[in-house]
Amino acid sequence: MHTCPPPSEALDEWLESFDSVRGRFGHLLLEQKSDTDNDLIAGLRPYFESAHTDAREYFHAQIGINLHPDAGAPGEEACYPNCLPLKALRGLFGEVMAGMLTEAFRDSFVGGHAWRVPIYLFRYHADVEAYLFSLARDGRRWREVFGRFGSDFIGVVLDDDGRVSRFIAGEAKWRRLLTDGVFNELMLGELITDPDTGERTRSGKGVWFEINRDTPVPHGLRQLQRLLEQRDSEGYAAAILSLDEALILDHPRPLPRTNLILIAGNGAQRREEGDVLIGWEELPNEYTAPHDLQVVELILSDGELLIDGLYSSLWT
Repeated sequence: MHTCPPPSEALDEWLESFDSVRGRFGHLLLEQKSDTDNDLIAGLRPYFESAHTDAREYFHAQIGINLHPDAGAPGEEACYPNCLPLKALRGLFGEVMAGMLTEAFRDSFVGGHAWRVPIYLFRYHADVEAYLFSLARDGRRWREVFGRFGSDFIGVVLDDDGRVSRFIAGEAKWRRLLTDGVFNELMLGELITDPDTGERTRSGKGVWFEINRDTPVPHGLRQLQRLLEQRDSEGYAAAILSLDEALILDHPRPLPRTNLILIAGNGAQRREEGDVLIGWEELPNEYTAPHDLQVVELILSDGELLIDGLYSSLWT
């Protein structure tokens, strides 16, 4: 299970926060205010290790290597998550930060709910398992991996009886440089050319499209339920039952939902302090889902340095 509390002290020293809640729309801007150093990496490391522990144990068992193989031990090249390609690590960073920031800044989020992330869903990444299995047996089998399908993370609110009373489904996106063009492609899709008129328009297949059309109860909730059953069925018995009631096909129990969009990356060169990518004054017109929306913009100045330093330090 994921048991590490968010590193609030490290986050306070690292990030400046600006929050706003308007009705069912919350916006949180987080700007980096201090350089990445060993103290920051040390502060974040326990949370990241906790977030990846379930998947690390699962993948290492599946491919047949020790959790902490010695140098020169069979399969040492395939240690999860350290050995993954850089693009995959940046995706994992965004997904962990989505959960960490949800737990750390939950009082600033829309609704003020007591969010918690019982466990991360990283083991449900079939291509990573296939990649690690091959790499452990042939250290030359480096390649890119396909992304994991479904919700990037799931958080829940537990009532006094331990039942799930609300959930938050997160969509986390990392981009090296958050220019207007990169942001528009991310949210609205790539530019396509009409073969008849030659006009170039956005495809409409970006983040807004995906989050608006998601099912009321996403697949990630079933994955969360299965993990709770496997890892702590007694401690989360009430939560497991309440999820079963919400996931049943015949007359499911309605479960309130909040959507989270995390946009993380290095700020554009001409960006000024306080500039936002998604306006905070009112609910964006592009958002048509009926659920509460929380937007988090994580604007860094040396994000890749942090990601590389952090993931190279895990379990070392």
